[in-house]
Amino acid sequence: MKKNHSVHLLVNGMHCASCAANITKKLQKTKGVASVNVNFATEKAAVEFDSSISEQKIIEAIENAGYGAKIISDSAQEYNKLEKKNEITRMRNMLLFSVVFAVPALLMSMFMDFQYKGWALLILATPVQFIAGYTFYKGAWNALKNKTSTMDTLIAIGTSVAYFYSVFLLLSSSKAELYFEVAAVLITLVMLGKYLEISAKGKTSEAISKLIQLTPKKAHVIRNNKEITIPVDDVRVGDIVIVKPGEKIPVDGVIISGNSSVDESMITGESMPVDKKAGDRVVGATINKFGSFNFRAMRVGADTTLAKIIKMVEEAQGSRAPIQRFADRISSVFVPAVILISITTFAAWYFMFGATFSFALVAAVAVVVIACPCALGLATPTAIIVGTGKGAQNGILIRNGEILETASKVNAIIFDKTGTITKGEPNVTDIIAYNGDDKIIIKIAASLEKKSEHPLAQAILKKAKEMRTQPKNVTGFKAVAGHGIEGKIAGRKFLLGNIALANKNKIKMPSSTIKEMQALENDGKTVVLLAENKKILGMIAIADVVRDTSAEAIRKLESMGIDVYMITGDNERTANAIAKQVGIKNVFFEVLPDKKADYVKKLQKKGLKVAMTGDGINDAPALAQADVGIAMGSGTDVAVETGGIILMKNDLNDVPKALKLSRMTLAKIKQNMFFSLIYNVLGIPIAAGALYAATGLLLNPMIAGGAMAMSSVSVVSNSLLLKMKKLK
Repeated sequence: MKKNHSVHLLVNGMHCASCAANITKKLQKTKGVASVNVNFATEKAAVEFDSSISEQKIIEAIENAGYGAKIISDSAQEYNKLEKKNEITRMRNMLLFSVVFAVPALLMSMFMDFQYKGWALLILATPVQFIAGYTFYKGAWNALKNKTSTMDTLIAIGTSVAYFYSVFLLLSSSKAELYFEVAAVLITLVMLGKYLEISAKGKTSEAISKLIQLTPKKAHVIRNNKEITIPVDDVRVGDIVIVKPGEKIPVDGVIISGNSSVDESMITGESMPVDKKAGDRVVGATINKFGSFNFRAMRVGADTTLAKIIKMVEEAQGSRAPIQRFADRISSVFVPAVILISITTFAAWYFMFGATFSFALVAAVAVVVIACPCALGLATPTAIIVGTGKGAQNGILIRNGEILETASKVNAIIFDKTGTITKGEPNVTDIIAYNGDDKIIIKIAASLEKKSEHPLAQAILKKAKEMRTQPKNVTGFKAVAGHGIEGKIAGRKFLLGNIALANKNKIKMPSSTIKEMQALENDGKTVVLLAENKKILGMIAIADVVRDTSAEAIRKLESMGIDVYMITGDNERTANAIAKQVGIKNVFFEVLPDKKADYVKKLQKKGLKVAMTGDGINDAPALAQADVGIAMGSGTDVAVETGGIILMKNDLNDVPKALKLSRMTLAKIKQNMFFSLIYNVLGIPIAAGALYAATGLLLNPMIAGGAMAMSSVSVVSNSLLLKMKKLK
């Protein structure tokens, strides 16, 4: 079986959604290509292929279709940026060139009448038709070679018919009306629309540009016992990096000496500086405020947090939402259908209704010119680019367009308790020792828990340290999933865990012990029992502090019509006590870690679209099972593979924000599609002369050209309005 590879390419020369569709078709027909995603808005292509074909062959296939392609790299990105600047400059200059000839031609046609007017119009229109219009002829020719059609085909046909028909009339000395100014003004208006569109499209991806600009350029490192300044790309894992006050931290690492306050707002969105000391992690591109420190580089280059964020946002902006398939299906047949409608319009007016040749021609040209698939092609990707970019700027990373669309339909959400609703930093609050010695209870418990990473274990170990008691060696250690642990200390066997572990081992529980345990659980505390020889030695109560924003986030979600659930391994009393604090009515308790996904499935079977929010580690199966997995990212652990949405700030208020953003983005996509379709549904019949009999209205091709050009601009502008929306 051939192994699949993937390549991401920058594609230039696309003028409309049909261009993207044509490249997709060309690559899909190329032997060895498994899947293709060409994004007109971002001008990028993602291609998956097997070993029977090379990256160069894929690039050649795109070039044979009449477009350019480069493998995405830092140098290619820079080149593309420069090319985009040059393209905008060239387009602006060519637009001005067209205006110089088209405006006099229009004014002359409307207000002047002299003997050689036709020849003067020919002289003015010709440079516009063949110099400014060259790009449309080139695009139409490339499409023809590939046995397809694009927007360039429509513009080339429409303006050529108007121009060459006018030349024929002029040479035959006919007194019929000439249409030189129509061709010149059409090309000028289309170029104006493309210029405005490309300028607006540049603003949709500002989020990526801003993130890239955050990357530091230099780093101070110690090599051979000397401090030297090197480019940040030359920093290696293990290097000792020096950071001075006011400097950007160049890469990710761990502080080994010194302390300071660090502004991490560009990564987490959190405005308050975070105090840092030896042992704390620091993130590249964040700003050191006051002190100075040395840290050991742990992640460099493409592995840094910022690099991963940039890559994730780029991939999201280049991805496709399922709703895009609708636009793709329409775009694939749109241009041929329009040409057929145009021919039918001409034939109907000229042969059936007896209109003049000029009248029928004007109607046919107007149909060709007013119809353009650009707006429809831009409807989805521009909204996704702006939506995911806005999310990134607010510390909400959305993996792709499919997640964005699915998140907009979420009507049920499950929160893991520990580390999500609570801070995940539990502390020992009560120690009950039936032998009268709290220190012995903690010492035994800490000995059993010393190798565990579980938050409850960390709370016990922390308490043992505070009580200055050293854990002992444990043999025969055994973890019982969802129940607790057992092990031997100096030959004595101990059990440490919940009531389920006690029942499983048939440990007798006096009624007074049960009452004490229930009282603690009613206060929202988790109780851990310690037993030996089927006898309870004592219990430890541990409480985890609820996040400040949990209750507010729950209220916001419920106000959005979303059912909220909490899931936990705690027993019913403890679970309900925490749920009551934050206002959650639906609680799944005593759920083992490997069973959380089953509860997600239960809600899905009821027809609900389910989001799961957790820490991305213990909750991985449930996050993967959910329609949308929302992972708490902690700012430095960005690559939580199971999360479709990653919250950088660990703020639960970002959950309703993320779901609200997805709803707003999908609403924009639907608005854009409506505008695009209604424009063509109404515009094409009017251009064809549907209102002429009743109103005498026949759409001038110049007005049609202006309307077509502005349709794309209006769609992009509508997507940009997302930037102004507030996420509360």
